Amino acid sequence: MAKEPPFSLPPVVLNPSTPAHRRHPTPGPGASPPPAFAPPRPSTSSAANPLPFMSFDIPAQSNSTPPIFTGPIGGSSASFEDEPPLLEELGINTRQIWRKTLSILHPLRSADPSLHADADLSGPFLFLLSFGLFQLLAGKFHFGIVLGWVTVASLFLYFVFSMLSGGRRGDLDLYRCVSLVGYCMLPMVIFSAVSLFLPRGGGLIFGMGMGFVLWSTRVCTRLLAELASSGDEHRGLIAYACWLVYMLFSLLVIF
Repeated sequence: MAKEPPFSLPPVVLNPSTPAHRRHPTPGPGASPPPAFAPPRPSTSSAANPLPFMSFDIPAQSNSTPPIFTGPIGGSSASFEDEPPLLEELGINTRQIWRKTLSILHPLRSADPSLHADADLSGPFLFLLSFGLFQLLAGKFHFGIVLGWVTVASLFLYFVFSMLSGGRRGDLDLYRCVSLVGYCMLPMVIFSAVSLFLPRGGGLIFGMGMGFVLWSTRVCTRLLAELASSGDEHRGLIAYACWLVYMLFSLLVIF
C-alpha cells in the first residue's frame, strides 16, 4: 500500500494558457489575419523628430559637364615642356660621358685632360658593369671583385700621389681619382669582350692583354699627370702604379 506524501503537490499543466493582456482576439470565420509587425517610420516633420530621415537616393545625372582645369598644377607658370630631363636632374650628363669615352677610345690620340677635370661616377659605373657582364658571359662572377679592386686601386694611386707630391696634389682629389681609374677601364672592357672569342691559355690572348694594359696605362698616366701639380716630375712612377692596377684586371680576364 503506497504511502501518501506529507505535503500536497500542485497539479502540473503542460500547456498553460496565454495571459489575457497578450491574447489576440480570435478572428471570425470571414475576418482577415492580424497584420505583421512593422516598425514605426520616423516622422518627416523636423519639429516632431530632431534628426530627420536622410535619403540615400542617387540623384539623376545632370547635363552639365564638370569643369576642366587647363592651368598648370600648383599654380606655377612653368609647363612640363620646360622641365629639364630626368638624367640632368640626377646629375648624369650623357653628352659629357660620351665625349670622355671618345677621348679614351682612340689608342694613339692623347686624351683631353680638360674633359676629365669635371669628374663623375656615372661613366665609370657603366664601364665596370659592362666589364662584369662580359665576365659573366665567360662563366665568371666578378662584380664584387671588380668594384672592390677599383676602389682599392683608386686609394692606392691617391696615396702614391700624396707621398710623391708632399701634399701638393693640384686638382687631383679622391673623387676625381676614382673617376679617372674608372674611365681608363674602357680598354679592359674591350679586352674582356674580345677574350670571349679567343682560345684560353694561348699566346694570342696574352699578347692582346699586354696591349690593352699598355693602352689603359698610357691614358691613365697622362690624365693623372696633367691634373696633378707635380705629376710630370714622377711620370715614370705613376705609369708603374697604373700598370700594376690594370695588369690585375687583365689577369682577371685571362684566368
